[in-house]
Amino acid sequence: MKKKKIPLRKCLGCGENKNKKELIRIVKTPDNEILIDISGKTNGRGAYICNNKDCFNKAVTANKISRSLEVEIPKDKIKELEKEIKDN
Repeated sequence: MKKKKIPLRKCLGCGENKNKKELIRIVKTPDNEILIDISGKTNGRGAYICNNKDCFNKAVTANKISRSLEVEIPKDKIKELEKEIKDN
């Protein structure tokens, strides 16, 4: 029997490859709206990050989320995303 491939994604904060289901997906929709994608199936350009504030803060400080999504993210939207990411 063939083994099923486990999809891996790289966290923008720590740079580690992890199972896709362990990470949070931040999406830029075709309408240039930035949101957290719980289902992992929303249309748009996605970026993955660990579900902790340390990785989120590293990614924001280095401007990695904006670069990955190819759009400038407003400060109020960053605060909103930070509230949704729980502290581990």
